[in-house]
Amino acid sequence: MSGHDASGHLHVSAESKAPYAADVLATLRQDAAAVIARYPVKRSALLPLLHLVQSVDGYVTGRGIELCAELLDLSTAEVSGVATFYTQYKRHPNGDYTLGVCTNTLCAIMGGDAIWDAVSEHLGVGHDETTADGKVTLERIECNAACDYAPVVMTNWEFFDNQTPDSVIRLADDLRAGKDVRPTRGPDKVCTFKEVSRVLAGFSDGRADEGPAAGPASLLGLKIAHEHGWAAPQPPAADPAPTAPAAPAAPAAPTKGASK
Repeated sequence: MSGHDASGHLHVSAESKAPYAADVLATLRQDAAAVIARYPVKRSALLPLLHLVQSVDGYVTGRGIELCAELLDLSTAEVSGVATFYTQYKRHPNGDYTLGVCTNTLCAIMGGDAIWDAVSEHLGVGHDETTADGKVTLERIECNAACDYAPVVMTNWEFFDNQTPDSVIRLADDLRAGKDVRPTRGPDKVCTFKEVSRVLAGFSDGRADEGPAAGPASLLGLKIAHEHGWAAPQPPAADPAPTAPAAPAAPAAPTKGASK
């Protein structure tokens, strides 16, 4: 496992740097080659490759960092710098389900703080901590971009709208019990952290069109605009393309017999 010291610095354990099994490594390299081929510059593939590592290890391991560095001709420091910048990359073992509670301004006012307090006490864990059974990692989220359904929680980045402390506790219990859980919008059920990491690496699971997408609250402005015949103004006409300056006229040829 990996952990952090009191300053928050990551310590990668020997366990997370143990070599991949030969068959696992072969599959990883094959998938990584498909990812890298999408980009004209291979270092641009780092973000999806980190998700690919998570889809196998469940978090960004030391061996995963070394593999990304090798495949992309980067230093391990460069890879670690990216892996420690984005919160979707986990630098220590993560639960099968990441339960994110929005406690930003609107969700907090609408009940997000109460949800956090209730579910944190119920699970016995705090921010970025995982239940003893390895099922649920709890997180505070800074705005899920779904303020029209506040308070909102996310499970592996799928939306659960208009939540209450009791509904989120039931959600957490269902996740720990291994029950299929359906989000308010999106796919028919929430997939595991490893499964969603593979999707984020760019490998479709064939479920992109399942379930409802935007709900009535999100579409209300569009509905009102249609009812009133409102439309966005047309963009201004493009300026005509500049014309190249005319080439200077060639000097006249000297006439025969002209004086020098």
